[in-house]
Amino acid sequence: MSLDYALDQYMSVTFSDDKVIAYIQFTKWEDGFSCSIEALEQFLRSHGIRYGIQRDILQRIAGHAEEYQYSRTPIAIGTEPVHGQNGRIEFTVDFGGQTHVKPLEIEDGKVDYKEIIRLNNVKKGQLLATRVPPTKGEPGTTVTGEEIPSKPGKEAHFKIGKNVVVNAEKTAMYAAIDGLLTRTDKGKINVFPVYEINGDVDYSIGNIDFVGTVVVRGNVLTGFRIKAAGDIRVTGFVEGAELDAEGSIDISGGIIGYNKGYVKAGQDVKSSFIQDGNVIAGANVIVSQSIMHSNIRAGRNIECNGTKGLVVGGVLQAGEMVVARTVGNSMSTATVIEVGVLPDLRNELAELRAQLKQLIESVDKTDKALYLLNQLASTGQLSPDKMAMRIKLNATRKSNMAEQTAIKERMLEIEKTLEDTGKARVNVVKTIYGGAKIVIGRYTRFIKDPTQRVSFYYHEGDVTMVPLL
Repeated sequence: MSLDYALDQYMSVTFSDDKVIAYIQFTKWEDGFSCSIEALEQFLRSHGIRYGIQRDILQRIAGHAEEYQYSRTPIAIGTEPVHGQNGRIEFTVDFGGQTHVKPLEIEDGKVDYKEIIRLNNVKKGQLLATRVPPTKGEPGTTVTGEEIPSKPGKEAHFKIGKNVVVNAEKTAMYAAIDGLLTRTDKGKINVFPVYEINGDVDYSIGNIDFVGTVVVRGNVLTGFRIKAAGDIRVTGFVEGAELDAEGSIDISGGIIGYNKGYVKAGQDVKSSFIQDGNVIAGANVIVSQSIMHSNIRAGRNIECNGTKGLVVGGVLQAGEMVVARTVGNSMSTATVIEVGVLPDLRNELAELRAQLKQLIESVDKTDKALYLLNQLASTGQLSPDKMAMRIKLNATRKSNMAEQTAIKERMLEIEKTLEDTGKARVNVVKTIYGGAKIVIGRYTRFIKDPTQRVSFYYHEGDVTMVPLL
């Protein structure tokens, strides 16, 4: 029995949302149903299908319709658009110490820092980077024959810092001077001149504020300051001094901070050890031996994973991850590790809470004073100076309430960020002892007993501990 003339009574056509696939489905079935390929083609055309028709399936339906009576079958398949690739910047030079160069470990846990302290010098006119343009992409086609536009890739742009130049076509970047290649805060590429001190930074040298990179072939003593627009490299020790670099800071000897001064970098801080120090890094803090009783803040990761890899006491705050070999000690020294939010935000939240508490206390005092003045006003006993005080207190209260609202809004913003803890991890390669505290976002876990090889992460309102793979 041929029912070519009335396929609409037996079948329906549906489309995927983007019209890249059309499906055919029986809505009614009669034994002995059959139809020709031509009738099926005509039926599809009547539903606007012009492209990507699957002829082998049409043939099968025409010959064995009963196989398809219960299924929804793709009958035409269009082509998805291929979106363009984003343009990119390709560097023709290596950033040396800017990347995760691991120091070479020799026996007894000692570290050879020659690899990390290598200066990445470039010559004037040297090609630093080229710009690869984006691709346009290929449009797709719906089964109804319409074009699906593709998204072109986004242009990449050079992040131009100091002493670099770009050609007229904006396709290549070159060094404008001989100097040290540095990627500073926000990823800008700079070539900085280098200022070298062959010895200690002490009274014979004094404080340093330099537009480029500072290399100290000695120690930096307590009370001295080095400020650099590029990197700071120290081959000896840093005591309770103030080091501030827009790029990275490498300290071969280590930091003995005496709880004075700080080491602050826009990018990474690398040191063999940190003791009683304050360290702030826009990106990573990488320590090969130990972090003892120190305050460390890193926008991304803190790594202390050498042969010793010991973290004891103090507070470590990292935007994403902390990796340590051993955390705490058998004497249960309080050691706090916080991950999952930029340290600056966590500290801002603590400050805002303190401010809000003060404002609430202040409003409480103002309200009590106003209550008394309002009582006097109701009995007509308000002198001109008390009247002025009442006006002033009302204004103070109003501005205080507005400030409270602004603080609460900012706190809410930060707390939402605290919830976003997907990447946050604390990995303990060997042992974590009792007395340690793990904080991820807004959630805290106290460690009571020594535990071996574990990873902590946030899961469903809790800090979860799992074996480290």
